[in-house]
Amino acid sequence: MLRTILAILVMGLSTLSFAQNTFKAQILDQESNEPLPGATLYFPQLELGESADQEGVVSIANIPNGTHNLQIQFLGYETQRLKITFPLESSETMIFKLEHEHEELEVLLVQSNRSSRVIEDVPTRVEIIAGEELAEKGNMKPGDIRMLLNESTGIQTQQTSATSYNSSIRIQGLDGKYTQLLRDGLPLYSGFASGLSLMQIAPLDLAQVEVIKGSSSTLYGGGAIAGLVNLITKRPEEEPELSFLINGTSALGLDASAFYSAKGEKVGTTVFASYNKGTAYDPADIGLTAIPEFDRFTLNPKLFVDFSERSNLIAGVNFIQEERLGGNMDFIEGRPVNDPYFEANNTDRISTELTFQTKWADQNSLTFKNSLNFFNREIEIPDYFFEGRQISSFSELNWSSTGSKSSWITGLNLWTDQFDQRAGDLSNPLDYSLTTVGAFVQNIWNASPEWTLETGFRLDHLNTEGFFPLPKVSAMFKPNAAMTMRIGGGLGYKSPTVFTEETERIQFQNVVPIDFGALSSERSAGANLDINYRMALGEELSLVANTLLFFTQIQNPLILEQRVNRFEFVQPDGKFETRGVEVNLKWNYRDFKLFTGYTFADVIQELNGEINPYPLVARHRLNNVLMYEKHENFWIGLEAYYFSPQVLNDGQEGQSYWIMGLMTEKVLGEHFSIFLNFENFLDTRQTRFDTIYTGELSNPEFRDIYSPVDGFVINGGVKLKF
Repeated sequence: MLRTILAILVMGLSTLSFAQNTFKAQILDQESNEPLPGATLYFPQLELGESADQEGVVSIANIPNGTHNLQIQFLGYETQRLKITFPLESSETMIFKLEHEHEELEVLLVQSNRSSRVIEDVPTRVEIIAGEELAEKGNMKPGDIRMLLNESTGIQTQQTSATSYNSSIRIQGLDGKYTQLLRDGLPLYSGFASGLSLMQIAPLDLAQVEVIKGSSSTLYGGGAIAGLVNLITKRPEEEPELSFLINGTSALGLDASAFYSAKGEKVGTTVFASYNKGTAYDPADIGLTAIPEFDRFTLNPKLFVDFSERSNLIAGVNFIQEERLGGNMDFIEGRPVNDPYFEANNTDRISTELTFQTKWADQNSLTFKNSLNFFNREIEIPDYFFEGRQISSFSELNWSSTGSKSSWITGLNLWTDQFDQRAGDLSNPLDYSLTTVGAFVQNIWNASPEWTLETGFRLDHLNTEGFFPLPKVSAMFKPNAAMTMRIGGGLGYKSPTVFTEETERIQFQNVVPIDFGALSSERSAGANLDINYRMALGEELSLVANTLLFFTQIQNPLILEQRVNRFEFVQPDGKFETRGVEVNLKWNYRDFKLFTGYTFADVIQELNGEINPYPLVARHRLNNVLMYEKHENFWIGLEAYYFSPQVLNDGQEGQSYWIMGLMTEKVLGEHFSIFLNFENFLDTRQTRFDTIYTGELSNPEFRDIYSPVDGFVINGGVKLKF
């Protein structure tokens, strides 16, 4: 009897041991067949799971017989779900291939480097704001793009006027004149036309925004020393779209916009129209506008024609008209005032866009681009009136070829820029006429599965100065699907201009014209090192980490100096340098996302042997956003931004400050959503802890604006989409 019991126990234990299985698999990228280290393989019913090693291999033991659900996940890829029955028929390692998330691919196709590659395959570091992130930031400031840019690490929008609200872009601490602002790859906002540009671009017809930090002169010529911002507008999709947005603010502002797109068999169209209104607003009750009174109308129709499968045409026109008045509140509201201070700006902006492309042999294409730009601006302050007109054009012919391992683009372009002063001191006008002819070539070479090399060279000829050779090189190392490293650098230049942040502050009054024979272009050299890593920290928790080290040096900087009754640009012996680091962390856990960014910018100016901090740069910045998001249903986010003290132009130091905001949107039905934002609810204002002017209200001497002046503002509205 005892022998029988022992035999039954031995047979039971043997059966139990044979019922435990070991599962071995390898997880690969669907397109490249590269392993995906860090990908997770998980049996939810059994609560068993492991992460893949450097070869993408994962092994899980102690799996009982039966049919079990299996999940295979990796950040940025579609999750695979299937059933596996044990014991398996074969003991061989199973292969699973994951596809990229289709939604991510749609918005992460890079256009600024003209290679039509997804962002993971581009050696030049490109940051993209698109999709839901672009929509969320558009809700916060539907009337302009300042908020969209200012909340990115390494970018600061610098307000240049206390009363007109004008602002410029600063990338990695450098003056706004060193950044190129493009629309669909065409330079529309430069020189005199850069004034008020950030305030006059509504973001609601944008498909994505691409930012390249560091020299980008190979493809886009002089001026892209600090970087470039490329605003890419929407194109017609297969399904027609008709959408509307109405937004109101507690500062009595109004934004109303409409977007329409349709695509036929051969012809498509998009039309964007916007009306933006601001009411004079003085939250500090000091008698000066923090938000000026303005009325702006925007109209942007575009036509898309497919002549054949290989040839297409895009033609469009963009029209913006605005009247803006800031200054003494009583004067603006129509009450009698003795000697009121005011600043009035009237602008007309018209630009055209034409792009024709033809392809052959599925790998080669010829593209012609052209834009014509007309900009007129009138500025009036007490006892002074200034008017100028800028007419510029850009034309380019390029040829591109894409092979299995290498892609080329080469081209010629012509840029003309003419400015005529129409009012002001006409005895010494700021007139100029510039013509730049450029030729460029760029190659992207997949040297191996791990290494990609991008090289480029540009040669510009400027009519006032001569030739500028501009080489550039970038390399990308991708040891596995979880890590990407990029390093690159290049040269740049910026031709002398009177239109800077400093001259904008004084309305170009008493500014001596540029002497192109005595002043030369500013020259730059810069380099970036970028490391990007993503990992899965469990079944539902993931992290994307990015670190960027940057350095840019500008030789022969132009400095505005005050003389007796005039302001004059000089070129002392010296340089500007910016160096630092940007760190970005993005955590994902179920429906929660946490973005944390830190920017350290050490920017100095060395002039005639004396070294000082570059003014109006926050040495330390923190960006924090916590989001709860139910896709296409509801989201709510909390923001917190920190700016360290900034050195001002008068030698003093400003205060550090925090800005916090709360934003939310709810979708109600298939076509309707509502949004509500509490921007700067701590009511952080420079007028609360510092002054913005000295002297009398009738003749104020304005100080640098280094923090918000509008304070706590609530905005909300509705969106309709059909």
